[in-house]
Amino acid sequence: MNSALTATAAGFGTGLSLIVAIGAQNAFVLRQGVRRDAVLAVVAICALSDAALITLGVGGVGAAVVAWPSVLTAVGLIGGLFLIGYGCLAARRVLKPSALTLEAGAAGAAGTSGAAGGAGAGGSRRRAVLTCLAMTWLNPHVYLDTVFLLGSIAADRGPWRWTFGLGAVIASLVWFAALGFGARLLSPLLARPSAWRVLDALIAATMIVLGATLIAGV
Repeated sequence: MNSALTATAAGFGTGLSLIVAIGAQNAFVLRQGVRRDAVLAVVAICALSDAALITLGVGGVGAAVVAWPSVLTAVGLIGGLFLIGYGCLAARRVLKPSALTLEAGAAGAAGTSGAAGGAGAGGSRRRAVLTCLAMTWLNPHVYLDTVFLLGSIAADRGPWRWTFGLGAVIASLVWFAALGFGARLLSPLLARPSAWRVLDALIAATMIVLGATLIAGV
């Protein structure tokens, strides 16, 4: 029992140390949380994706993927270009203060009455889901952290590797839930367009730097 708890705690701590970092995925979840736009869907996608990738890593898939380095090369190029593109969009929002509002969150809180409002909310949710999927599955860093790194650490745990993996999955769920649903506490600070400019400027810099780093690494 103690060994199981130790392995779970080790997995939780290791997973949290890898996930809690300024990156493309976390920046996107933070922005959606502040805007209160499709937060549940975004948190669910991030947590379930991490759970699937951690499971693959613990199961030893990482060692098999190493045999096809061209796959990671392609993912790195596509992911890098995507991050740079998203960063440019964030930079564009910095120059357009009229777009830096909490429209999506306000509409959601008000119930989004009317056919036009419903269509807008649906379109916003669809964009958020697709962007979140791209942020997750087109980012090689996600594979390196979950499939390769966590997988190799879990392998050293022997019979407790799956318990270690469970701890990492729990860490992912706790972090993304806290980041997505806790971000709304920042709403009073971001009620002014100038504050959104700062947030989007940070997001733009993060995305562009990470994208350029991915491409340069490839």
